[in-house]
Amino acid sequence: MRAPVKLLASLALCQSGAMAVETAIIAPALISLTIGGFEVGSIVARQTELQSAAAEAAAIVRAAAPETSAERTVIRDIVATSTGLTSSQVSVTQVYRCGTQSTYVSSKFWCIFNSGEDDEINTYIRVTMADTYQPIWTEFGMGNALTFNVSRTILVG
Repeated sequence: MRAPVKLLASLALCQSGAMAVETAIIAPALISLTIGGFEVGSIVARQTELQSAAAEAAAIVRAAAPETSAERTVIRDIVATSTGLTSSQVSVTQVYRCGTQSTYVSSKFWCIFNSGEDDEINTYIRVTMADTYQPIWTEFGMGNALTFNVSRTILVG
């Protein structure tokens, strides 16, 4: 009986391999935190990039209000190029607001027929961008892709 007790005592005092065991326990947590931090940084960077592109589009619209569909298409292409989005992910549309109403409508005639004749009709340009970001953790079955929807509505007249 003395031999097993002696063996357990010598194993308890032995420190060789302890660092390898501790590293094996802690490494997955540290790797997960590192990847998560990188992904969160990428998500914030993409959101900031889209917001900057919306501000750029607003500056262009204020500098030269697009009156035709072709001019709005040029703005859409500029935004798509600066963000790396496709033209189907960016839209530049003209919308209106009737008098003091808080909602936007797509037709000026709607305002004329549904509000008083004395109501002012304001014209806006709406720039909308949609993008999807696929974080690395979705490849392991955790979470879903993130969808960014950035929209700016700029008063032009």
